[in-house]
Amino acid sequence: MRGDPEALPAALLAWHARAGRHDLPWQHERSAYRVWVSEIMLQQTQVATVVPYYQRFMERFPDVHALAAAPLDEVLHLWAGLGYYARARNLQRAAQQICADHDGRFPTDFAAVAALPGIGRSTAGAILALSRGERYAILDGNVRRVLSRYFAVEGNPADRGTLARLWRLADECTPAREVARYTQAIMDLGAGVCTRRQPRCGDCPLAPGCLARSQGRQHELPAPRGARARPSRQTCMLIALAGQSVLLRRRPPSGIWGGLWCLPQFETAEAARQFLEESFALSTPLTPLEEVQHAFTHFDLRIAPLLAQLPATASARARASDLPGAAGGAVMDATECVWYNTRAPARLGLPAPVMALLRRFGGSAPEGD
Repeated sequence: MRGDPEALPAALLAWHARAGRHDLPWQHERSAYRVWVSEIMLQQTQVATVVPYYQRFMERFPDVHALAAAPLDEVLHLWAGLGYYARARNLQRAAQQICADHDGRFPTDFAAVAALPGIGRSTAGAILALSRGERYAILDGNVRRVLSRYFAVEGNPADRGTLARLWRLADECTPAREVARYTQAIMDLGAGVCTRRQPRCGDCPLAPGCLARSQGRQHELPAPRGARARPSRQTCMLIALAGQSVLLRRRPPSGIWGGLWCLPQFETAEAARQFLEESFALSTPLTPLEEVQHAFTHFDLRIAPLLAQLPATASARARASDLPGAAGGAVMDATECVWYNTRAPARLGLPAPVMALLRRFGGSAPEGD
């Protein structure tokens, strides 16, 4: 019978036993903390990318107490390159909340888990299902796609009515037993077989009952979101190089690259030049460098790097704390500045394009090691 909620779990579990993923780092010494960190990292990021980050992160923060007590800069440093940095900030905020409100023990109550920063209904369900085997449905992007195709669910999965139907189906399909294995299985199927483009229907254990496949609609479901033109933004980044040191500013705590250290940003080259004159009393020529492009989820950023070779003594003469906060049309509103030694780099959280620029013009910016 096609589109049968009772047939789906058994087929998935049998498939996962022979073809699923069984050796991921968070599947060993499984705990709510380890599963939680993996689930947050896996939001918007593929497993192959996450694994080395996860291993470094867990080596430095083996438990919730270590994460809660760490300097934010160190958390962001180990996250740098994963993107979506609000995830890292929320991860530490949640760790601190667990220590303050739950005596350092990861909560076992669903409502308490879902109330933690950065955790919603699906993530809370995944944590409790994978770490404790408790029966909670999940509905991440992979699961939405599997269910949308198997049951031929019409409508945009982001629409309230469609989403409510998918949650009902997710609950109906979640078995009473072997919940952890089932949860891992349906996530694995969506990630590796029932993919968004070029689904491997010939390898899918659900193919005999899949309505989308029987109707030849695998590429139509789930219904795509309306296409939107990607806007493009432009900014100037100042590489103020004094000997081996480069000036960095901390980004505001929220928004793009929140809490990370960044090269000073300006709307125009003239604003960057004005900042240098006010900060160092120097009329320093700016050398335009090759443009850098960086893609965010909803827009593209074009970065125009401007190199200013300052005297080696400039960093000693002008302490970072004495520099103006947002002078001369600066895009950002940061208050903290540091002189960053590119030959002996500090463990700071840096956006990927800034890391690339520092390695290119200054030496050895760290890569989250």
